Amino acid sequence: QVQLVYSGGGLVQAGGSLRLSCEVSGSIFSANDMGWYRQAPGKLREAVAVITSAGSAEYADSVKGRFTISRNNAKNTMYLQMNTLKPEDTAVYYCNTVPTNRDYWGPGTQVTVPS
Repeated sequence: QVQLVYSGGGLVQAGGSLRLSCEVSGSIFSANDMGWYRQAPGKLREAVAVITSAGSAEYADSVKGRFTISRNNAKNTMYLQMNTLKPEDTAVYYCNTVPTNRDYWGPGTQVTVPS
């Protein structure tokens, strides 16, 4: 059974930084492309950043230049470094495979940037 364990969410003032981590149990991590997704109140879930199994990354335009996705296959862990945070980054952040698997969503981690 796959489990995803999050850390690093919280409340931060605009302009601040946070680093999210997602540790994935089971054998799915190293062979799969992975992504960070987020869902803000009243909005649809969206992809924020994705990273291939080889480490190539792509970003949503809204976070390009501010967020950095990375992964450590030896630790089955993916990271999202978020800098220059804005109130519109407030959301629940999730990690999942690319394409997503509905069984992996889990609770995510809350990021709050007050306006």
